[in-house]
Amino acid sequence: MKAWTLAMAAAVGGWVAEDGRAADAEFNGRWNLTVPGEPKGRCWWLEVTGAGTRQIKGKFVGAPGGGMDEIPKIGISHGELAWEFERKYSNYGPDALRQNVRRGVYKARVIEGRLLGRFEMEGVGLKFIGVRAPVILEKDDGAWREAPPVELFNGRDLAGWRALMPGQALGWTVRDGILTNTAGANNLLSEKTFWNFALHAEFRVGSKSNSGIGLRGRYEIQILEDYGQPPDTHGNGALYSRVLPTLNASRPAGEWQTYDIRIVGRTVSVVLNGKTVIDRREAEGPTAIAMDADETKPGPVFLQGDHGSVEFRKITVTPLVRK
Repeated sequence: MKAWTLAMAAAVGGWVAEDGRAADAEFNGRWNLTVPGEPKGRCWWLEVTGAGTRQIKGKFVGAPGGGMDEIPKIGISHGELAWEFERKYSNYGPDALRQNVRRGVYKARVIEGRLLGRFEMEGVGLKFIGVRAPVILEKDDGAWREAPPVELFNGRDLAGWRALMPGQALGWTVRDGILTNTAGANNLLSEKTFWNFALHAEFRVGSKSNSGIGLRGRYEIQILEDYGQPPDTHGNGALYSRVLPTLNASRPAGEWQTYDIRIVGRTVSVVLNGKTVIDRREAEGPTAIAMDADETKPGPVFLQGDHGSVEFRKITVTPLVRK
C-alpha cells in the first residue's frame, strides 16, 4: 500500500499518494462544468495544476457563493480527484436557510476526456460534467471595427428579454423609460446573443445594492454601491472575483453611472464613468453567474436581478467584426 500524505489522509480520508502517478496529470488544466439541477441554473469552473506531483493545487468557481477560491484541500487517490471546502452552503442542503459552516466534498474522474463527478454535502448530491476549457485566440488588438449598434432596451417594456429561471416571478418593471427590479428578482437574459462586442449601459443603484452585467452570459462585470471604498475584485468595475479594477470610479448611491465595456475573445476592457478601470485583461474563465459552460458560442447579455435593486435606462450593444 502506498504511503499517504498524513494531513490529507486525516482531512479527507486519504487522497494523495506521495509518489504521484503520471496518469494523474490528465486532471491538469481548466474545466468548464455543467451542473444539472444546480439551484440557480449556474455552471461551475475548475482549474487544476500540479496533478501527478506533490504540488497539486486548484481553483474553483461554484457552489456556494460567487468567488474564485483557492482550494484548501485537494488530492488524487486511485484515479479519483477530490477537493473540499468548509463554508456556508446557503441554498444547499436539507434546510436552505441554515447558514452554519458545513463540509462539501467534490469528487471526479476523467472518463473519455470528460470530467465526471459529484458534489456531496449532508446527504445532498449534485452531478457535474466537465469539458476542457477552449483556447480562444482572438485579442482586442485593433483588428476590429464596429457594426451597427443594437438597442437591447426600448424604454417601454421587456421586449427582447427573457427570465433565466422559468416558473419564477420576473420581478422587473418598466416605468418612465427606466428598467427596475425588485430585490431578489429573476435574472434577465437578452434574446439576442453576441460574440465580440462593445456594450454601453447606464445604471443606478441604491445604498448597499449589488447587481452585475454578464457578457455572453458567462463573465460578470460587477455592479456594486461602493463609493469611496478601495478597489476590490468584488467591487464596482471588477471582472467579478477575477480582475481587480485599477481604481474605484464609482459614484455615490442614487446617481446614474455609465459602463463602456469591450470583449474580444477573452480580452475584456471596462470604462466606468469615463475612467478605464480594466484595460484588455484576460477572462481566464466564467464567473459565478455563468449559465452556459460552452465558451465557444455567442451568448446573451445577462442582467443580474437576484441580489439588490438596480435600474437601467440604456443598454446598447455594438457588435465588433474584423476589419
